[in-house]
Amino acid sequence: MHDDRVPFAQSFPSLSPLVIVHADDALVAIDKPAGLLSVPGRGADKADCAAARVQAQFADAQTVHRLDMATSGLLLFARGAAMQRAVSVMFESREVGKQYDAVVEGLVGHDEGEIDLPLLADWPRRPRQKVDRLQGKPSLTRYRVLHRDPATRTTRLALQPLTGRTHQLRVHLLAIGHPIVGDALYGTSEAPTAPRLMLHATKLELRHPLTAQTLTLSSAAPF
Repeated sequence: MHDDRVPFAQSFPSLSPLVIVHADDALVAIDKPAGLLSVPGRGADKADCAAARVQAQFADAQTVHRLDMATSGLLLFARGAAMQRAVSVMFESREVGKQYDAVVEGLVGHDEGEIDLPLLADWPRRPRQKVDRLQGKPSLTRYRVLHRDPATRTTRLALQPLTGRTHQLRVHLLAIGHPIVGDALYGTSEAPTAPRLMLHATKLELRHPLTAQTLTLSSAAPF
């Protein structure tokens, strides 16, 4: 088992080497940098991705969930088909605890709350998503204020998505009037300048598929 946060060298010069947060016979977790795809996109220019980099060292690593290209933080892979099935079921049945840190526009009024708004793909403006109360899929996000900064009129939030819809956190926060700083899709022209989307996957918690013990993985936000 290898639990140290150490980088491994790859033949992908475009970004810094990935950091392995955890690796054992069942699972591999990395700290994905912002700007790297989770899985390959369409076209040869989008072949470089977290999955390819992990598979260069762990050939049996399989995708079980994704992060947006602009989002950084914890990304988990399962080793082999059996582990992929087991862990995928955990994600689908909401047995995996997930937490994110975000910096959003404006000063959020309530110290904590829930955003319960159904989401649907905004087909004319793909890849955007939108709130659709009639046809959208149920989507639930919990939030907690970590810090308010009156000088920049921003708020740092801890976010817990109870569902896993595409762009869920980004659209939910936009819907309550507090888009994430640095969001090229959903941000506003009044937003503070940021070099990236200020969203980071900070925590994953799940039952280990081999030991049945609780595994908690953490990554501090780099902003």
